[in-house]
Parts: sequence; C-alpha cells; structure tokens
Amino acid sequence: MYVAITQPLTFTEFLAWDDGSGREFELWDGIPVPLSEPNANHEDLIQQLCAYLENHCQENNLPYVSRQSKQVRLKTASGEKEKSRKADIVIFAKEEWQRMKTISSSAAAYIPPPGIIEVVSNNWKDDYLTKLAEYEDLGVLEYIIIDDAAFGGIRFIGSPKQPTITIYQLEDGEYLPPKIFRGQQQIDSLLFPHIPLTAEQIFAMSR
Repeated sequence: MYVAITQPLTFTEFLAWDDGSGREFELWDGIPVPLSEPNANHEDLIQQLCAYLENHCQENNLPYVSRQSKQVRLKTASGEKEKSRKADIVIFAKEEWQRMKTISSSAAAYIPPPGIIEVVSNNWKDDYLTKLAEYEDLGVLEYIIIDDAAFGGIRFIGSPKQPTITIYQLEDGEYLPPKIFRGQQQIDSLLFPHIPLTAEQIFAMSR
C-alpha cells in the first residue's frame, strides 16, 4: 500500500514509514528521498567487511557493534526539519546497541555513532564532500571511505586514479588531514587498532 506524505516526518516517524515500494530512502528536510540500488560488488564488499569487523570486535573484546545499511540521524539546527543518511556500515557503541535491544523502535543511529564506513559509487562527491562535512558536524570519531573502483576525484585519490581507502579521524571537533591507504598498506584505524587488514584485502571483498 502506498503511504502519502502530508507533512514533514520526524526521524522516528520516518523509521516507521513505508511507501510500499520496497525502495530504500533517506530523510531530507523531513521528506523521504529514494536511493539508488547498489551494484553487486558494492553489496558484497559491505556485507563481507561488516561481518569481518563484527567478528574482530567479538574476538578482541572491542566495545563496538558493526551493522550494515543503517539510518544515521544528522545534526540539525533548532527549527530545521530532520535529516538522515543511510550509511553502508555503522559502527555502534556496544552499550548503545544493547540499549536499542530493549526497545521496540527500529535500530538506527539516534545518537552519533563512533564510526561510519561508506563505499564509494558513481556519486562520489557525496562521500568525499557532503557526507564528510555532515559526519564531522555530527561528531563521528572515525569516517572511512572505501573507493575500491577509484571513482573519486584526483584531488582525493591522486593521479593516475587507483583504489584507495581514506580515513578521517576527529580531534577537537574537526577531522584531521586524512590517512590514505592503497595496495598492501595495513589499515591504521582509531576504532580498530592493530586490525590485520590491508587495503587490498578490503578491496578483494568485492570480487
């Protein structure tokens, strides 16, 4: 059944909203905006990396829970309509995830999560520019951009373009200059210290 929008939705209302089409949406100024469907390589990388990170957290007793395709409520000024992003992978604080398990509301990042991972697609400017500013403003401690198909602009991934992982880490409310990883370089993560993953191993998850 189609559900029409008669007035802007809050984030909580949006999570319970369904237009009956089966499509995925983000919330923008209180209005649901449809998303493009990711390709198979994109899906495989997200699924395999999310599962890897979840196992890594459990095995190393890290206080995080990794979940794919979760809504993240963005920061809005007083009087503004609510907004959200549907992030490829959200790294939740384990304590927050356990809290959500006690309520009936949809699982989502109601409060700023420690980490977010986005896998770049054709609309690469969203990941490198728009979402970067949004997640910095939100206070996400670590934002990881995985550009396995080298979609990004030269100013972000260099020339000639090559698959690149870019990691932004928050300090005093601002993202530090990014850390760049390619090929056999081991990832240096704030949330996952000493994780035994190279950039190439992450890229291979899409193949």
